[in-house]
Amino acid sequence: MHRTPVLTAALVFAASLGAAAPADYPSAEITNGPVRAKIYLPEAKRGFYQGTRFDWSGVVYSLGANGHDYYGPWFDKTDPSVHDFVYRDASIVAGPCSAITGPVDEFAPLGYEEAKAGGTFVKIGIGALRKPDDGKYDNYHLYEIANGGKWTVRKGRNELELTQQLQDAGSGYAYVYQKNLQLTEGKTEMILTHRLKNTGKRAIQTDVYNHNFLVLDRQGPGPGVTISVPFAIRTPQPFGSELAEIRGRQIVYRKTLEGRDTVATQLEGFNGSPNDHQIRIENSRLGAGLSWRTDRPLWRESLWSIRSVIAMEPFVALKIEPGAQFTWTTVYEYYTVPKTGQ
Repeated sequence: MHRTPVLTAALVFAASLGAAAPADYPSAEITNGPVRAKIYLPEAKRGFYQGTRFDWSGVVYSLGANGHDYYGPWFDKTDPSVHDFVYRDASIVAGPCSAITGPVDEFAPLGYEEAKAGGTFVKIGIGALRKPDDGKYDNYHLYEIANGGKWTVRKGRNELELTQQLQDAGSGYAYVYQKNLQLTEGKTEMILTHRLKNTGKRAIQTDVYNHNFLVLDRQGPGPGVTISVPFAIRTPQPFGSELAEIRGRQIVYRKTLEGRDTVATQLEGFNGSPNDHQIRIENSRLGAGLSWRTDRPLWRESLWSIRSVIAMEPFVALKIEPGAQFTWTTVYEYYTVPKTGQ
């Protein structure tokens, strides 16, 4: 069973300001001049993230652009006994599977239902995991990693490429997964390119979403923060409160989130075109914004936010036959907006 050490967010943030990575976690730094990004690397024994929920590649713990830092810890501490996260006194304490930062991917499991207790199933970007019993899959549970595959890292001045190769005889799945993070020359822009090749004999049918943990200058959601999408937003349940409300194509925060305040909803109203797979988040109090677009259609989309973080979660569906490859690319742009003084 993997164990995550207790770690304070203050130490993580010190790393984002230029100190050595806490506890010497393997990391890399890339820059194009206008943007500087710091990324934790996948490492089974010494890595910052050893959970079994999120893809291990490309864990961005700091990205500085235009005098702002966009990513960092949304939690204050980690504790291996915590399931997802809890509020403990004045702290937010995350469990080992949720304690991660930046734009990070989570794939739905492959082969879990058919695996027998003690057998293996697959989480792309992590590896083959051991199914402990006949219970339902729980993405917050820390599963035993039976086979983490083989990771290789290639680094340039302004880009980082991480590749995982996995062949799991128990479940019958095999793949080569590659994520490339590139900072575009002369722009405050980051491009995430994903490539997933099915090298096994079974079709890979799953979905993936990016959690996009936005912790802009360590300030939480509140007045002056808006989230915009290209479509008129609908939700499965009525949405609107003193905290936030939907206004056409926008979600507008009306009150600073504090304590255990939560603003979360599923977004509907998009169609089958990649044109709807765009998101813009702006904070006029800080004078900073972030937008991103992906070249694949939305399958689902959700918002989750608490006092420390805004997370827009767009999903992509994947079906890859043996020998085929599926790619998807997301372009992030970091920019300034006029301050309102709110």
